[in-house]
Amino acid sequence: MSIELRPWVAVGFGLLLTGCGELSGPGNGGNPLTAPPSVAFGTWRPGAGDTCPISVHQKFSTIGPDGKAYPTWHPPVDPTTNCTFGHEHGRDPSGSALHAKIGDLPLGYANEQFDTFDPNGKRHEDHVGHKYEWENDIQMHVTNAGGTVLSVRCDILYKLHQGTHSKDAFTNNLHEVQYYAECNDGTEIRMIMMAAIGRAGEFTRTCDGSRIVVGTATPANSPNGGGQRVIPDRVCVERHLLVGDGQQSDARAALHESWQQSLVLKTAEGKVLAHMNPYFQAFSPSRFHDPSKSDLTGRPMEMCYFTEANGDRARGGPCAAATQNGAVNGIVFDDPRSPFNGVRRVFDVNSLDLDNDAGPTVWYTDPFGRNARTAPFPGSIRQFIAKIDNTGLDLSGPAIGSNRNYGGPGVHAPN
Repeated sequence: MSIELRPWVAVGFGLLLTGCGELSGPGNGGNPLTAPPSVAFGTWRPGAGDTCPISVHQKFSTIGPDGKAYPTWHPPVDPTTNCTFGHEHGRDPSGSALHAKIGDLPLGYANEQFDTFDPNGKRHEDHVGHKYEWENDIQMHVTNAGGTVLSVRCDILYKLHQGTHSKDAFTNNLHEVQYYAECNDGTEIRMIMMAAIGRAGEFTRTCDGSRIVVGTATPANSPNGGGQRVIPDRVCVERHLLVGDGQQSDARAALHESWQQSLVLKTAEGKVLAHMNPYFQAFSPSRFHDPSKSDLTGRPMEMCYFTEANGDRARGGPCAAATQNGAVNGIVFDDPRSPFNGVRRVFDVNSLDLDNDAGPTVWYTDPFGRNARTAPFPGSIRQFIAKIDNTGLDLSGPAIGSNRNYGGPGVHAPN
């Protein structure tokens, strides 16, 4: 027997301050330009070649649940002045079916709450690394429905801070994630957290899965989390980008990144209320780990001009396209002509498991998604989890975004 579940509709809860970190009402009330600024609000500064001033960038801001001003999504080019910001944040969330409910996302909100939760454990990220992806009416996979065939469809909006231009992620495993989903079987979650992605102080090498220990994370007491940050290093570049005569460079094998997360909301007693394991993949990062560099940061664009002693060099692929087979010299890593700018990404939805049928729907967790309780506490973040147990469905989703390229006029590393 086949059951078609009808789309579920509910009155929305946006991001509007009501005190103690509450989220309520549609939209984001207040004026961000007169509200107290968060650390994230003043992070971005235009680089060489970026034509938008800070004042234009700050037009794209919102009020967070704590009453502070935060940056939010904006296009690469300001639609009013046509000035360029030099970076992009992925897919415009205004097209998401969830946008009217959740409002504009306060980028860096979890980082700010971490300051209160642990004053000795500050962790603030750059602005350009915030990346959005979303899709409406996603056909989900149901692998265990007790013999009943279900059609479950979800609207999902996801935002990860994934910096692919600096050495930050070589050691630092704490990165802000915001995850919103609503499905026609009653599954619904609205979550913000500092996700501990893999182990602090290390990453997993892209081309062979080796564990690469780099150094101490910031903060030094960063917890270990599930998943891993799969990042390229010099070994991968030399193995797959620099090749001999008659071969073609394999830029994907050399530079592909996959940030594999295990996002968990759970009580102090260890009861798991929600679990998701999305992967966020990037195909054109502007950095790789290079222990021969004083700052540990190698640049793929630089390697387009490099020849090893045995004659191996970049052949074909993005290097040949950017340099017109070596005819164009002097392209540096932050030049808009460089193809290594982090604008191509894929979001693998994977599992979406909620175990909260006893309720309540509103929980307050620490910035890591732990110690969930029903009342707010200093540094806590309000989470919404539908009153449902869908774990018997083994609900999971496909990959989205593979056909999108978020580059635009003036977009360049760092991005």
